[in-house]
Amino acid sequence: MPVSSSCLRVFVVKGLAIRGVAVQDQRRKLGSFGEAVALAHLTRAGLNEVARNWRGRGGEIDLIMRDGTTLVFVEVRTRRDGSAAESVGARKQSKLVALAYTYLAQHCDEQELEWRIDVVAIQLGRGGQVQHLDWVRDAVEQ
Repeated sequence: MPVSSSCLRVFVVKGLAIRGVAVQDQRRKLGSFGEAVALAHLTRAGLNEVARNWRGRGGEIDLIMRDGTTLVFVEVRTRRDGSAAESVGARKQSKLVALAYTYLAQHCDEQELEWRIDVVAIQLGRGGQVQHLDWVRDAVEQ
């Protein structure tokens, strides 16, 4: 039985959607891997985990940690190609600051609480192993 061209178009569109989901899934796995690596690194450096993947209006903060009395909001960037650190542009920085203020308003009673935003940039090698990890403290100005 012949297949109409409209059926073929639907099949192709569905194929693209499936591939799109697969790409999204790979990005999510890459992000989760990077967050786990960053968490392990920060924990070894003496920070304590407060929250992971905290969602607020307008986005998500990857990790929230305590460094002594300072609350640390951490953006994790994991890349196979290109610079992970340079991928945190001005727009993302503004979002991070807004999210940090939202978190503080919802969860912190102390008015004078010290806090900062750090970036952990992870560069992966061809085999998926961590090639370079760069922890930039106080990377985003408030």
